[in-house]
Amino acid sequence: MAEEGVKTARAVAVQVLNRCDPERNYAGPILDKLLGKTERRQRATDLVFGTLRNRRAIDMVIATFSGRPVQRISSPLLNIIRVGVYELIYAPATEEYAIVSEAVEYTKAVAGKKQAGFVNAVLRQVLRHISNRQIPLERADGRRTLPQAFTIGCEFDTDFLPDRAAYPDDYLSTVFSLPGWLVADWLGEFGQERTRQICAASNRRPSIYIRPNLLKTTTQKLADKLAAEDVQTEIIEGTMIKLKSPKAVSRLPGFAEGEFTIQDITASQPVRLLNPHSDWTILDLCAAPGAKTTQLAEATGDAAKIFATDIDSNRLRLVRENTTRLGIRSIQTAPCEKMVNSQFSISNSEFDAVLLDVPCSNTGVLARRVEARYRVNPKAVGALAKIQGDLLRTAAEMVKSQGKICYSTCSIQKCENSGLVRDFLVENKVFELEFEKIILPLAEGADRDGGYMAILAKK
Repeated sequence: MAEEGVKTARAVAVQVLNRCDPERNYAGPILDKLLGKTERRQRATDLVFGTLRNRRAIDMVIATFSGRPVQRISSPLLNIIRVGVYELIYAPATEEYAIVSEAVEYTKAVAGKKQAGFVNAVLRQVLRHISNRQIPLERADGRRTLPQAFTIGCEFDTDFLPDRAAYPDDYLSTVFSLPGWLVADWLGEFGQERTRQICAASNRRPSIYIRPNLLKTTTQKLADKLAAEDVQTEIIEGTMIKLKSPKAVSRLPGFAEGEFTIQDITASQPVRLLNPHSDWTILDLCAAPGAKTTQLAEATGDAAKIFATDIDSNRLRLVRENTTRLGIRSIQTAPCEKMVNSQFSISNSEFDAVLLDVPCSNTGVLARRVEARYRVNPKAVGALAKIQGDLLRTAAEMVKSQGKICYSTCSIQKCENSGLVRDFLVENKVFELEFEKIILPLAEGADRDGGYMAILAKK
């Protein structure tokens, strides 16, 4: 066991999972409070979010091979077992003995020898049925293999999964721990192969990308600066940097100096498509936490007039913090009600562009926003689409003649994206669709989140 006051990554992960109900709260804030208790911060983070991403498949393995439904296992013991099973299936580089042994020792310390014996029995029973902890999927039996990534998986010695050919929606929702209705929706929209890619990307360990602040540095200079501190990087698409070394972003060279912002490749696309000009007056209507707002400022040389607002005035603090750190001066923030009642009122219609990154179902970013898979449902998506439509109509009143709306979501659902935009254009003949694009999540190479973006021009 670890020294007194210092906990193992597994112990921290179990404590986080014991306090997190993904249908009601978020693991991130709980994890942040406990990370200081372990020296293996990245490992603890992976155990928490990996277990949450794959929980449906993990619970099926536990029930199938222990003979006991997870509902009959007490939550503290269940989360110890879940973390152990996650490692046995999804962390093949970790030794089996270490996984089982530490789970047993930790259980013994927190619950006693009898419970430790139970945990030991369940994990060893699962392990007994694993025939290959890492096997190429093309060589594996689909009824027996849980994918670890797009091309590899963990194979068991028993058929326990739905038949993929006969029941593709059941199969994909089970092995990737996703809602069945959502997978069925994707199958209808994108077909089997693209849906499999989406599902795999929704369960990946997402890479961290940073967007260099070109007001202060260049992409190459920042990459060189990181390399000098032994941070491995890769420049993607000429403008983004993929971090290949697992280190806390806030401790990286250049962060405190405001030389970069964390942003996924897909999330960086809407502002690039808008191509804002330095002489524009721009409104970011759903600005918090400010990644796209600051991108607008950087793209216009910090010379445009940019106004940022958000329905959650408390989260506007994050916009101000990011703006200050990056050294940006062209952004003004104000709560929604003040924005509407000020000189920048709806009736003035004076903005050259309105950036509208709306609240959405997050179905394009399920790997990163792990709890969303436990909350998304058709009714919630329908309610969000109504809010998105209302926000789009509000933006339409605020943009001036020949101005543009940049509409974006981190969803890949048609009713939040192209379907909603089509309905808006039918109602608003003064607007035309200049450009639209949907990006699907990707698991391999320069992995990315999914999202949608459209440029709507006012005639």
